[in-house]
Amino acid sequence: MTLVCAPVPGRALPLAAVPDPVFAQAMVGPGAAIDPPAQVLDVVAPLAGTLVKVHPHAFVVRSDDGWAILVHLGIDTVQLGGAPFTVLVAEGSRVAAGGAIVRWDVPAVIASGRSAIVPVVVLEAPAEAVVPADSVTTQSPVTAGTPLLHLTPPPRPR
Repeated sequence: MTLVCAPVPGRALPLAAVPDPVFAQAMVGPGAAIDPPAQVLDVVAPLAGTLVKVHPHAFVVRSDDGWAILVHLGIDTVQLGGAPFTVLVAEGSRVAAGGAIVRWDVPAVIASGRSAIVPVVVLEAPAEAVVPADSVTTQSPVTAGTPLLHLTPPPRPR
């Protein structure tokens, strides 16, 4: 089993609570979300692997066993042109679980009128392979590094 941890602190939410139908209806993939506090945050890798994609507002980490995890910082934040984000790690880098990837000015996103909710999505995964942790089902507070999703079994090799 692979464990995906919270990349930011906040309140864990089911993906259906995300105010964007693409995420809420799991069109990108199954997962969970976090409503973060209004402060500057270091967003961390949800698991160890390779940073295969990085944009100021989103990144994808692929684990050694093949899972690809998308962390999207807020909703419609691509329209902010990267202003509230500072990328700390280059695409293609190896990352440790809990290692900082992006520094994020959450209050700037909120001030722009956008949602700061963070979808954490397992790309190319069947829904039955992704089991939310208790924090998601109870919508409990989490810290960065708190278990968020359990993935089983590993995806087939490519």
